[in-house]
Amino acid sequence: MKKTIFITLIAFNSFLIHSQYNTMTMPEALTGTTFNLNIHESTKQLVSGNQTITGALNNETFWGPTLIINKDDVVHMNVTNNLNESTTIHWHGMHLPAVMDGGPHQIIPVGALWQPLWTVKNQASTLWYHPHLHESTQAQMTKGVGGFIIVKDPQEAALALPRTYGVDDIVLALTSRSYNATNNTFVTPPASTRVYGDYMLSNGTPNAQYTLPKQYVRLRILNAEIERGYNLGFSDNRAFYIIANDGGLLNTPVLINGTTPRVKLMVGERVEIMVNLGNDIIGSSVDLKAYNSGQTLGFPGGEPNSSGQFGSLLNNIDFSVLHINVGATTTTTTPITAIPATLATNTYWSATDATVTRAVAVTGGQGATPFSLDNHPFVLNYIDKTVNLNDVEKWTVTNNAIFGHSFHVHDIEFKVVARNGSAAAVGTHESGWKDTFYVPRNESVTFVGKFDDFADADVTHPYMYHCHFGGHEDGGMMGQFIVTTTLANNQNVVTNEFSLYPNPATDKLYVNLKDTSTEIYYVTIATVEGRIVMMLPQPEWQNGIDISSLASGVYTFQMMDKHTKSITTKKFIKK
Repeated sequence: MKKTIFITLIAFNSFLIHSQYNTMTMPEALTGTTFNLNIHESTKQLVSGNQTITGALNNETFWGPTLIINKDDVVHMNVTNNLNESTTIHWHGMHLPAVMDGGPHQIIPVGALWQPLWTVKNQASTLWYHPHLHESTQAQMTKGVGGFIIVKDPQEAALALPRTYGVDDIVLALTSRSYNATNNTFVTPPASTRVYGDYMLSNGTPNAQYTLPKQYVRLRILNAEIERGYNLGFSDNRAFYIIANDGGLLNTPVLINGTTPRVKLMVGERVEIMVNLGNDIIGSSVDLKAYNSGQTLGFPGGEPNSSGQFGSLLNNIDFSVLHINVGATTTTTTPITAIPATLATNTYWSATDATVTRAVAVTGGQGATPFSLDNHPFVLNYIDKTVNLNDVEKWTVTNNAIFGHSFHVHDIEFKVVARNGSAAAVGTHESGWKDTFYVPRNESVTFVGKFDDFADADVTHPYMYHCHFGGHEDGGMMGQFIVTTTLANNQNVVTNEFSLYPNPATDKLYVNLKDTSTEIYYVTIATVEGRIVMMLPQPEWQNGIDISSLASGVYTFQMMDKHTKSITTKKFIKK
């Protein structure tokens, strides 16, 4: 009898521990035009016992700050890698030069500072940043390196929408993790080939809850998983509106209603929803849930098994991703009580606008053969496609594999125009600009996009297209493309001679070009022993290069010319 009571108490206490909610972390919001980002190792108390080793940026212990930027601003990123291994940071969804893109080619060595800059051309939208180091993407994302980017513009600002960050306008990164036997590390490759986590994390918080005001609220939701999909809806099956997806606002809100209002969100996709809490009683609650049970074959995370490579305790079940408590409206903001009838005036590309048509096939995936695209696994300096600047292209991605995939294209936002050849099959929830989409097993997706603004024939800094499942892209399910013009291919003869002054220098180092037609494409500063300390793609060198963070010593200054891609090296002394 005593033994039975003891076991019952253990089970009850375990239930209490797992049913308790934790207030969800809301990442720090950074604003301005210059952002200092420190990628580092950290620890976080996620489960009972040991803290778990994580990856994070700045003051966070999992994930990173939310960067809030404005359209047409020139933004400067000062990214320092204080991990114990090389990394990259990709600005997912951002329209920017390839050399700033942060793909597998823009590697940031340990201890180095990478300083990309660009003019923000995206409209108001929810983007994100994350590592993209080939063969290490899954492990580094599993540790928690990443963060949101919110782009603002005048069109969005003129609308009556929730936009007080952390109050009625929140970011929500959905993912899951598994832990080792002592809970001090996440289970990541190569220790395990498992692709799904066992325990839900929302903004890096287990069993997350958050209090939102009694009004319409805005949830900017990102599927930040390694592989799992989410079929999202509310526990009381209330209706909600989709106002934006990957590339920004839809032209009109899309009402998701009916007996089971749901929206599917796959890896890398974002969706902004508005839900009305105005009729709820203060102190009541509702759950945002993943209704992942009973999905069709191929849905990632719908497998029936709880263990093994494709197993998880969250597989094929419904579970909460955020427990929402209804609080009072705030006195600092005007409560939003209605949805605008019109949101934007997007003019989308159609299939008839395309002058170039391409096909991409999902291949491999049988037995020990990894997934690939067009039977060509990723090779670092192999260019799969060459695109002409300002061409409007139509791509059809066909997946004849047994498993669905999440497909992402760098640089552009595009319009999904057909599924399985049918325009009518495109979901209303994906009616806006997209940069990532899900292509189920034995289906195809067609999109149209324009490759404008940025041309660069440099094959060492191409754009990427790939499956966004971490293990699949690490395994080589990626392709590369460059955007070119006649000018971009022009190998002009220039003199790359230059001098540096003052030398020795204290805070700023200036470049004097012998040939004024020379364009500086890349600057790499290294110690005389060869350790890279600063990387400056297409720097604003005319006003001097800030070297104040460097320790005293002798350094090499490697300058690459834009047209010839030749490198000239000089030494300088930092006082």
